[in-house]
Amino acid sequence: MFNNAAAQRIAFILFTLITIGCSSGNKKLDTTPTDSLAISSVLFGQDERPDFELINNYFELIQHSLKKEIPIVPLQRALTDEEQKAQEICFQDASFRSFLKDSSGNAYRNEIFGIYPARESDLLAANRSFFTDGSCFRVEMYNFARNITTIAVVKPATSEMIQVAHYIAMQPELPEHLKNLAIQMALENPRVQEALEMKPEMKDALMADTKTALNNSRCERSKHLCVAPTFVKDNKALWTIVDLTDLHVAGLRWTNLGETPVITEVVSERKIQNESITNCYCKTAVPLNRDNWNLEYMITGNDGLRISDVSYKGKPVIKSAKLVDWHVSYSNTEGFGYSDAVGCPYFSSATVVAIDPPKIAEIIHDGKPVGFSIEQFYRSDAWPSPCNYQYFQRYEFYDDGRFRTAAASIGRGCGNDGTYRPVFRIAFAGDKHQLAEWGGDQYVPIQKEGWRLQQFNTRYDRDGGMFKLGTGENNYRLVPANGQFGDGGRGDNAYIYFTRYKADTDEGESDLPTIGPCCNTDHRQGPEKFIEEQPESLQNSQVVLWYVPQIKNDDTKGKEYCWAEAQLVNGVYKTEMFPCIAGPMFIPD
Repeated sequence: MFNNAAAQRIAFILFTLITIGCSSGNKKLDTTPTDSLAISSVLFGQDERPDFELINNYFELIQHSLKKEIPIVPLQRALTDEEQKAQEICFQDASFRSFLKDSSGNAYRNEIFGIYPARESDLLAANRSFFTDGSCFRVEMYNFARNITTIAVVKPATSEMIQVAHYIAMQPELPEHLKNLAIQMALENPRVQEALEMKPEMKDALMADTKTALNNSRCERSKHLCVAPTFVKDNKALWTIVDLTDLHVAGLRWTNLGETPVITEVVSERKIQNESITNCYCKTAVPLNRDNWNLEYMITGNDGLRISDVSYKGKPVIKSAKLVDWHVSYSNTEGFGYSDAVGCPYFSSATVVAIDPPKIAEIIHDGKPVGFSIEQFYRSDAWPSPCNYQYFQRYEFYDDGRFRTAAASIGRGCGNDGTYRPVFRIAFAGDKHQLAEWGGDQYVPIQKEGWRLQQFNTRYDRDGGMFKLGTGENNYRLVPANGQFGDGGRGDNAYIYFTRYKADTDEGESDLPTIGPCCNTDHRQGPEKFIEEQPESLQNSQVVLWYVPQIKNDDTKGKEYCWAEAQLVNGVYKTEMFPCIAGPMFIPD
């Protein structure tokens, strides 16, 4: 088939539900620890920010908003009447305004980052009835001082606030004006011009709106909102780490790209295709009944392809499963990379978007059909040029009751030393679950929330199982990938988390903003936010599983992995792909 892009931890998540109807050069980086409660009214001095019109105008906009009774910078684009009404509903709602000021009444810096038509996946199950006529909007706000994302779903026609969630140490995708601001800061930076031996242009900046991190700066572990406009020079990429919280360039880094030409793709029918995908697969779930399986699937705004209400032979199996993030790190020591989201091509905060409709295909083993799969591809427009990405997602459903959640990077990415960490969330059906792990000769019950790392000395049962989860209706064993699935995967080395589902707190049931930093090399990949500080009991509760593989790319000839090469064939470029597929299998016990 394959022949040819937050924080150290979360203190808490507050959910309010309302139902009414690094551096290059000699400059030393600022390594002062971030004060998450710092008042945004003292952002920086005049001498600490570059002097050009775009940033001066933005600075004045911030200063003006901090003096207002409701200190929020509104969305900086033309709004429709419905969007304007949605924003006004949020401005007047006390729950939405929970984190606008400190205890002394000093204003934090807050800004609306996005207003999108709401999808079914944006709403909690209890609120899905509001989506019947499709007239709801999702409103995203970011608090720069506290590093909090607030997401609301509102219904302008009836002036209703349907739900509000506050996500601490999570960050939404950038609005267009902040993307352009970050690029302009990079273009005007003398160190960038010196490193490139020229002044780059806007068109030269790649991945400018994808969030990043950088050790030894306030961008480390995503304490500040940072992005990385990236410029290709020869066979290297120059990352310009732009801190949008403090509005300065935090540092520069180089990565090696390997040998490849830069290809400019001309897509004549992409707009029509994008509209078709959005209208047919992004607004509401699509039902599917096949081979004893019943389920619904849809492409979310930024959590990939989501399946829900999955049953096998009439018995509920999965409440929902999705691909929340891709974390891509290009240095284990210097700690920089990207946090990517995949999703719909329109009205989406995803950075790598769906390029084709979901594809349903038979699974053939030994010449016989044994099940079916649902596949989804996401791709940057200029892939496989450097600093462009293609991702793949697949759900497999087997006649014997097995199922698998899988994903792959198909390169090429922004370096030849990347580590890819996709973040899966799998919520099983049922009200009370029993979770256990293999202890060597039997399964041992797990009492509290926590996490495990799949390692070389991890013990498995005879079928490769590491965990067993009983749902009342079914018992399933989680089998991590160790290269045994016949798809070229080399093993997942996965972090596996188990958290308690709480009906009154949104810990991932609706579409999430970027859940974690790109570049942590330990268990802090995002799901730990729902465990710390005090792990809760799992007894008599619903369990949510999070699965984060760690996949190292390779451009060594003959050993390529998570990689793509553009080769000259008969005088034209053809792309050869080397995917790295990861993800667990679930086997009925």
